[in-house]
Parts: sequence; C-alpha cells; structure tokens
Amino acid sequence: MNESSRTTELLLTVSKDARGTLGAQIEGQLRTRIRDGALRAGTELPSTRDLARQLGISRRVVVDAYGQLTAEGYLSVRQGARPRVAAPAVDARPAAAASAPPAPEIRFDFRPSMPDVTTFPRAVWARCLRNAATTITDADLSYGDPRGVVELRSALADYLGRVRGVVATTETVVITSGYTQSLAIIGRALSQAGARRIALESPADPEYGMIARRAGLEPVPVPVDADGIRVDQLQAAKADAVAVTPAHQHPTGAVLSSARRSELVDWLREHDAIAIEDDYDAEHRYDRAAIGAVQGLEPDRVVYAGSASKTLAPALRLGWLVVPAGLLAAVREEKLLTDRGTARIEQIAFAEFLTGGHLDRHLRRMRLRYARRREALVAALGDALPEATVRGIAAGLHLTVELPPGDDEGAISAEALDRRIAFSTMSDYGERSGPPTLMLGYGHLNEAAVRPGVRELAGAIRAARERAA
Repeated sequence: MNESSRTTELLLTVSKDARGTLGAQIEGQLRTRIRDGALRAGTELPSTRDLARQLGISRRVVVDAYGQLTAEGYLSVRQGARPRVAAPAVDARPAAAASAPPAPEIRFDFRPSMPDVTTFPRAVWARCLRNAATTITDADLSYGDPRGVVELRSALADYLGRVRGVVATTETVVITSGYTQSLAIIGRALSQAGARRIALESPADPEYGMIARRAGLEPVPVPVDADGIRVDQLQAAKADAVAVTPAHQHPTGAVLSSARRSELVDWLREHDAIAIEDDYDAEHRYDRAAIGAVQGLEPDRVVYAGSASKTLAPALRLGWLVVPAGLLAAVREEKLLTDRGTARIEQIAFAEFLTGGHLDRHLRRMRLRYARRREALVAALGDALPEATVRGIAAGLHLTVELPPGDDEGAISAEALDRRIAFSTMSDYGERSGPPTLMLGYGHLNEAAVRPGVRELAGAIRAARERAA
C-alpha cells in the first residue's frame, strides 16, 4: 500500500457558514495548532484525498491548502509520502525554559530494592501472555470483578499458602497494581471504617507517610531495632493500624523476632487493630528457609500484601492483597473506585506463570545468583572498608553498611556521585539519629563489578573524610 493512502484521523472542522473559504479555514486551524505545539514537528497528517473524505469536501480545496502551508514552511510534502509538520515547526510561543542537563551515567549502581531485570524470563512470559490473549473469555475482556480474575486469585491463594503460610481463599485475594496502590486502598478502607492513625516503622520509605495522609490517616512513626518494630511503643502511638515489614525490615534489614511477633498479635487483638504486612521480598532468604508470614498467625486482623516487583520486575505492576473478611467489602469498593481493576490479560498470564511452576524455578535460580552477589559484596567491603559494619540478615536485595560516627552521609553521597556511584543512605528514609549508614543494593549489579565498585566507593568515603578534615 502507498504510504499516503493509509487513513489517519485529524481533528479538523470546516463549514460553509463559517467566516472564510473552506481552504482558508483548513489553513488557519493547522497554522494555529502547529504554532501552539499541538501538532509537533514530524507529525504525520492525512493525505489530501483522506482529509477531503473526512471533511466531505473537494480534494482540490485540501491540495491548495496544503500547498499554501508548504510554501509558508509549515508542512513538508514529498511524492508518495504522507504530509508531515515541517521540522523545525514555526513556533510563535515564548521559548521554553532550557531542560535540565541529563544525569551522568552511573558506573556502579548500588541502589537498593531493584531485582536483576536482565534475567526476566521473557520467552516464558511472552508465551503466557500470548496464551492469555487467545484464551481470555468475552466476560473477562469486560471490566469484571474489581478484585481480579478468578484464575489468578485462586492460583495466588494456593501459592501463598504453600510458600508463605498465608491463610487465603479465592474470595479474600484482591489483585492490585503494586504495593503503593495496595497501601493506598487499605488506608482509605480503614479511614472509611473510622480509623484515624496508622503506625509506620521508622525508618521507612517516606512515600508511605504521604500515602497515609492522602487516605485520611495520621502517620505515627514507631522505631525499629535489631528485633524489628518496637511493639511496646505502639501503645503510646494510639494507632488504629500498623504497617510492618516483618520478614525483612525495609530499610534496616532486621527481621521481626518471634517474641515481637507474639507481642504484635496480642496488641492487634487487645486493641481491635489491623496490621498491614508488606511481604515485599521474603522469597529471597539465603542462609535458611524464609520465615512464615505473620498473617498466618492472625488472618482476621492482618492484611497480607505482596507483589511481583522484587521477584520478577517492577514493570509488571502486579500486586496482591489477602484481606480479612471484615474489610473485604470496603477494599473491593476502593479498588473499584480507583481503577475498576488491574489489567486482566496480564492477570491471566501471571496465573499460568504461577501454576506452571515458572515463578518457583525463577526464584530458585535468582536465590543462588543473589546469594553469590551478597557474599561478594560483604567480602569486598571487609577488604576495602574494614572499619565498616555490615548489618541486616542474609536476605533481600540490599544490605546496610554502618560507618564510623564521624562520617557524613551527605558528603559521601556527593563525592560518590562525582565518581558516578549510586546508593542510598539511611537519611533518605527519614533516619538521622543513628550512626551514618549506607544502603547498598546488589540485586542488579553484575558480580564482576562488585569489587571494583566497592573500591571506588571506599575511595569516595576517604575523599569525603579528607575534605571534612
């Protein structure tokens, strides 16, 4: 087919009753839209024949209008090709502010909480996605139940019961677009039910407090130590709910001890409260079997939350909740009002990915890879920074590095950025009272780059110390 014969829609109207000829109306509207930037340089326009058909007018009128705009420099027309907005397009608007210079390319990327997306099982996922697109029912192509498709909710109930000890049924599972949406939905449901305050671990991701406020809840920080959240301080927080990361606290890397788990369950029962359990990377445990979810101890008072972001790739935007019966109706309503449900073809694909054992196989491969990277990182830190102390359990996708009290996190970060090294510090998560601490991710860092990256990081730390001295 000739390129100019393809149909292209263009928002344009002409009328014999309007001021000016039909050709002048076409010229005026196109000039204005090109000047205003609505039609950008390089944008394809309909052929003269196509636009004449759309407007119900003579092709000669369009030919003449395009010819005039081409002569003025607004359009670019060549034989056998579709007309385009000329580059550079005429722009009568004030010049826009210069864009910020691009960020320097990172040489050693220690940023935490990122899996190795280069290992994403593309071929298997493509097959599952293709099968989902060809087998999805007409009913599932509609909006359907905002909780998600039955196939995935059922598969997740089985999987979570098997690997995380979660008590779930198809009815109590709700599919979301990741933990951020999960927390927002639960927060609004709790607020509608009368909750006013939610306890958040400190340190924690600053976004969680913002999400809580948007939901109408007052966030109250509760400190974390080596045994997890300080349950004894929940009483003073006067909270109606608490959000926790018990399997691998983010960002400190602590695990909620068995004694604290019992205390947390007792507190929930005593205060008729709700816990939101963010089980974000519990599948990544390298020194022993992962500890079971707290939800299995008190399914009527714990909302379990998980996602595919740390196990597969954040781009999937797939998360899930296991919701107590008392909150289920409110959560379903909030999910309906949020987006009427997460993308359904992808849900069916993920259901096949789960039931076919592909996630289990992927996790087995990645545990070995992440464990080797963590070991390499710990060894490199011991050689290059013997004065530092590695904290956190052998799990997840990051570890914390505690530095001597005199070090300055901000100065180290600035020096490292000059050397194109990226990482996070505990101050990024709101914690400024403890010793200077770096968070180093190893999930997406090539094993061969670990040792040279740590040597460069050690150089940045020592340079920052020399500047301070």
